[in-house]
Amino acid sequence: MGENKRLMLAGEWYLPDDPELRADTERRVGLCAAYNAATTAPPADRHRILSDLLGSVGDSVRVRAPFQCDFGYNISIGAGTFVNFGGVFLDTGPITVGRDVQIGPNVQLLTPTHALDAERRRAGWEKALPVTIGDNVWLGGGVIVCPGVTIGANTVVGAGSVVIRDLPPNVLAVGNPARIVRELS
Repeated sequence: MGENKRLMLAGEWYLPDDPELRADTERRVGLCAAYNAATTAPPADRHRILSDLLGSVGDSVRVRAPFQCDFGYNISIGAGTFVNFGGVFLDTGPITVGRDVQIGPNVQLLTPTHALDAERRRAGWEKALPVTIGDNVWLGGGVIVCPGVTIGANTVVGAGSVVIRDLPPNVLAVGNPARIVRELS
């Protein structure tokens, strides 16, 4: 494994313009294209492509096309989870989605972050902070989950919300930035 990929996987600063990472991207492009084109294929064929693309996929996972990701191998999706149209999972770092999660259309799970220093940003430095979604979470349409965020089990995030900090289990959060409006029983 090359140094930039090792740094990326370790959550350290790395340069993404790297031959090994470009090859991983080409692999992802092919698998995403195959998955997104297989909308009328039998479910077993679509699940096989998704299993080849992602790090792990539980039973009865449904992901509607189009779906996009950075690499795929840093994504784990638990059994019974549903991802609606237009999911964008930027997985330069780990994305862990629990069991029985409902993800609305056009949801973005984002792990990459860039340097605040303009010179380092121009040079292309980035790193990734993991995103973790607990079991039985519902992310409404258009939700954006920012790098480093964990959302606790059974939490509901309202449509269009931008989640910039961790949310505990069993709450309803809405807005930009998302804020907790009440506890859920």
